[in-house]
Amino acid sequence: MTQRSILAGKNQLIIVKAGAGVTVRGHDSDMVTAETKRKWGVTVERRAESQIGRARAAAGHHVLFDWRIKVPNLGEKKVEKEVIEVQFGSNGDVWVPYSSDLKVYAGMNIEAQGIHGRVDAFSGLNLILQDVYVLGNVSSGRAMNIDCQTMLGNEVTFGAGSDLRFHVNDLTSVRLRVKDIGGYWEALIGGGEKSVYLKSGGDVTFVTDQTVEPLPPNYILGKIEKPSA
Repeated sequence: MTQRSILAGKNQLIIVKAGAGVTVRGHDSDMVTAETKRKWGVTVERRAESQIGRARAAAGHHVLFDWRIKVPNLGEKKVEKEVIEVQFGSNGDVWVPYSSDLKVYAGMNIEAQGIHGRVDAFSGLNLILQDVYVLGNVSSGRAMNIDCQTMLGNEVTFGAGSDLRFHVNDLTSVRLRVKDIGGYWEALIGGGEKSVYLKSGGDVTFVTDQTVEPLPPNYILGKIEKPSA
């Protein structure tokens, strides 16, 4: 087993990349710890956020290209924001300080839980976010399960290749649009101040404790559940 640790700052941005799957958990420590049992190992680095440009294209889970380019320093003097970058050749586990912000990329599955900052996540297969404070940009090639306190943006779209379960706790005024395997439907919660569009190749389950009103022309509602206690 290969393990690496590095000291993180407060509200640290941590970028995690995995060739296969990755699990990221918040813990009560100032350290970022990454480990893998796979022979391809893990690297952990601290760098300026502007140092790296990245271009990636894939068809399914087959990567067509994945280039990482060092951005030249053109002489401007400015304060650089440092990031911590964790890279796995295959599968791995990461423990980060609770207050971290995350950007996670994986060719297969992603699971993140217990994160009090923002999480952006992009998985080739399944994606699970549990007990995450701020939902950022996310997408998955298969199933998606979202359980967050709040989200960024007033007009957002989330897509999953298979079933999508969506719970953002503070959504009390939203216009909801859903397109899933059963067709298209719209609903209103409160005054509809925000707009959420959920697209799924399977079934969408919208989780809320608010009153949901169906909208014309068909006045149809899809699958709606109450949050678990």
